[in-house]
Amino acid sequence: MRSVEDILALMGGAEAAAAQCQVGTEAIRKWRQAKSIPAKHWPAVLAATGLSLSDLTSSAPTPQETTMPDQAPEGATAVLVLDDGSVHWGRGFGAHGTQVAEICFNTGLTGYQETLTDPSYAGQIINFTFPHIGIVGTNAEDMEAATPVARGLIVKQDVTEPANYRATLHLQEWLKRHGVPGISGLDTRALTARIRDGGAPNGVISHPADGRFDIPALLAQAKAWPGLEGMDLAKEVTARQAYHWDETRWSWGKGFGKQTAPTHRVVALDFGAKRNILRCLADAGCDVTVLPATATAEDILREKPDGVFLSNGPGDPAATGAYAVPAIQGVLAAKVPVFGICLGHQLLALALGAKTYKLDRGHRGANQPVQDLSTGKVEITSQNHGFAVDPKTLPEGVVVTHVSLFDGTNEGIAAPAKRAFSVQYHPEASPGPSDSHYLFHRFVEMMSQAKA
Repeated sequence: MRSVEDILALMGGAEAAAAQCQVGTEAIRKWRQAKSIPAKHWPAVLAATGLSLSDLTSSAPTPQETTMPDQAPEGATAVLVLDDGSVHWGRGFGAHGTQVAEICFNTGLTGYQETLTDPSYAGQIINFTFPHIGIVGTNAEDMEAATPVARGLIVKQDVTEPANYRATLHLQEWLKRHGVPGISGLDTRALTARIRDGGAPNGVISHPADGRFDIPALLAQAKAWPGLEGMDLAKEVTARQAYHWDETRWSWGKGFGKQTAPTHRVVALDFGAKRNILRCLADAGCDVTVLPATATAEDILREKPDGVFLSNGPGDPAATGAYAVPAIQGVLAAKVPVFGICLGHQLLALALGAKTYKLDRGHRGANQPVQDLSTGKVEITSQNHGFAVDPKTLPEGVVVTHVSLFDGTNEGIAAPAKRAFSVQYHPEASPGPSDSHYLFHRFVEMMSQAKA
């Protein structure tokens, strides 16, 4: 087996190896530190060096072949088992129980309650890169949905007593009430690096009340979980019936407001809508009617909307598109202005004839730079998505409006002739803090022009 240093030398050095494997130099540093190259990059390495597979592997047992003790180490009350066979012991908190899901990471320094209740996280367990989760407690105002949607959370430090005047409940108790298990004491940075280099694994968090662990059974559960690709989760998180929304954004000392003089009537299709998106629409002067994800074009147009909003949500857009795309195409044919966010962005692209694909690791955090190509300005954005629009498949008349400055992936499109536009990120989440709020006003302007 060749050493990592030997292989890098054959590839022309660290920078040349990074370019050939399409990774950053930080990944190369991790390879050196781990003294191994992730298997997903072996084809590129073999093509660049002419080595054989035996030069990259050793006779050491794979993670699946290692012994996996059922007995927890002293002090451990929970475990995370990944589908590669790795076992991570820690301290359980929140609810007792077992949850299986895709493991993703989130880089936000704040907003953990909003993250855990964001419907876009359905089917996922969140590994928080910020170590001090729980320090501001929880409250009723920071909920993005009625209940948490994420299936579990992974943190570095134990949850402490809340230290914020808005806190009404300890995170530990809040998680218990909502049936969400957590595990602390893990090396969340190492887990993040594993996701970054190898893609998002499936995994199981187990926090049993009796302290007994069946590791082989948990591994089998992780391996058997089908993953998010091809999974329609919007139906699980959408509203069950139509409702009206008039609450506006929170302000210091006043709390939430109410829209009493709307200028435009908007139908919001709920694929997993965050409450603050609806508040931003109301704040911009919209009278909002929320319809379930399965609403047809006839259901939508019956409301006589000035505009239609396509919300964020979880799962594979191609699966949700089976019923959402015909509805969106019906709205576009009626020449009603359309604005989409996140999953809504992907569904609009599908309705226009483009395609989507699954990202290796996704974009999740509150510090993602995006460039608006029409102005050249850079927005600091909040993002949560595991799929993306393939810009090469956009049809004539549909243009790219925004791109990620992290990896160049698509972050926005527009179809001017159809009065439709969308963005991949979350303008309502305010990490900038107001860099992206112009998008809601752009939607209002589009509706005003359509009326005129």
